[in-house]
Amino acid sequence: MLVHPSALDLSTRHLRFLTDRLAAHREARGTRWRRLSAGRQALLVLAHLRLGHTYAQLAAGFEVGVSTVYRYITEAVGLLAVRAPDLATAVAAAPRKAFVILDGTLLPIDRIATDRPFYSGKHERHGMNVQIIADPHGKLLWASSALPGAVHDIRAARTHGIIDALTEAGVTCWADKGYQGAGGTVRVPFRGRWDRLSTGQRAVNAAHARNRALGEQAMTTLKTWRLLRKLRCSTTRITSHVRAVLTLHLTCPI
Repeated sequence: MLVHPSALDLSTRHLRFLTDRLAAHREARGTRWRRLSAGRQALLVLAHLRLGHTYAQLAAGFEVGVSTVYRYITEAVGLLAVRAPDLATAVAAAPRKAFVILDGTLLPIDRIATDRPFYSGKHERHGMNVQIIADPHGKLLWASSALPGAVHDIRAARTHGIIDALTEAGVTCWADKGYQGAGGTVRVPFRGRWDRLSTGQRAVNAAHARNRALGEQAMTTLKTWRLLRKLRCSTTRITSHVRAVLTLHLTCPI
């Protein structure tokens, strides 16, 4: 196997942050020796999350076994995931914003046609549904746990308790037509063909689209971590990966 140098479009803050967490974890466990230092383990994990490198690629590049790569990644992702903010924390900070944007995205997964619970008819592919909340500038504030792709956005939002939480906090929320009927403080555009809407309804929809479009920046931010563009791990581990990425993004914004 050929090995070549590669680069990560991350700052040294990411590496230092994760290295410190791993070093503290090793000290707490009384670990005496590892094949890789905490810094090298952190670099390995960041390469996996940011570039989507497989276990085999990382094993060759860092000269360790595939099982060691698996253990290193699982350990680090777990440490990062528990530091991700929960919905209550995100909503508590939301009243300081003029409004928030609610949207859902599908994280593609490697599944076959028979896995119907994971198939999204909207996107015509298999994946996991993740809900995100962004601020008026398109900054990612929170990401939900992952649900099967067959779950529609409004059902996912209700399952996670997003609509009730935002309504109780009195936070205005902009969302797309997939959240029709959500109620509470969730604002959605008028339904119907453009040429059948009144002038006032068209103006409202245009303003709504401008505000909601900023949420796409949060989606883009999430998927700059290339691992999330095509997940090949067990669906039970996807939530921890999303939360790990959220922690890195909020702690060390690029």
